[in-house]
Amino acid sequence: MIRVQGLTKRFGDSLVLDAIDLEIQQGEIIVVIGPSGTGKSTLLRCLNFLERPDAGYLEVGELRLDTQKVSRREILALRRCTAFVFQNYALFANKTALENIAEGLIVVNRWPKAKAHARAREILERIGLADKADAYPASLSGGQQQRVGIGRAMAAQAEVILFDEPTSALDPEWVEEVLGLMKQLAAERQTMLVVSHEMGFARDVADRVIFMEGGRIVEQGPPARLFSEPRDPRTREFLRKVLAAQQAAVP
Repeated sequence: MIRVQGLTKRFGDSLVLDAIDLEIQQGEIIVVIGPSGTGKSTLLRCLNFLERPDAGYLEVGELRLDTQKVSRREILALRRCTAFVFQNYALFANKTALENIAEGLIVVNRWPKAKAHARAREILERIGLADKADAYPASLSGGQQQRVGIGRAMAAQAEVILFDEPTSALDPEWVEEVLGLMKQLAAERQTMLVVSHEMGFARDVADRVIFMEGGRIVEQGPPARLFSEPRDPRTREFLRKVLAAQQAAVP
């Protein structure tokens, strides 16, 4: 289980996360929605210590951290528990698909190279890219690059995978292949915390949807309830605008 208590983050005078409290059960799929600039991505980055919180406590499995007293060793332990999928892929341009997936296992987990490469080949098979093991990112489509990014997270066998708008940088024809892989992980009950603007994915896959605004969790609940009967007027207005825009975009 993952527990967040009082997680706070400022950038200068701007309060981006305002004492966030959140619990995630093992195997739960949570999708975070909300307007741009409301702290959704910062929340994910603080959970992985890509951004250092200004206050709060994190608990992931057996690991418990006071964010104000955390050591480098504890940060590395946290990152072994929390794999991250970036919206812009974040692959190493000079490494093949196989090497990108194996890199974390070698550097962070201290696996022997042969063992890490064997695991990477298993992952490439699972994500449908076994024939791309020796391909470099520049020769892959956006969808394939993002699948490699997800494969890298899968290889880590983390407690939770954090997805930061994983389809936002993709052309429309590649979105479905990435969402399909995420749905496969959801069906396997991989714990996932997903920041996304894909309302259909949230409705179909999430156990819980969280609406954030102004650095706070405004409302949360099962997607069937939150999408059909949002209780907070801010949630209703956001969903009205987003769903109307998505309907207008359908040919």
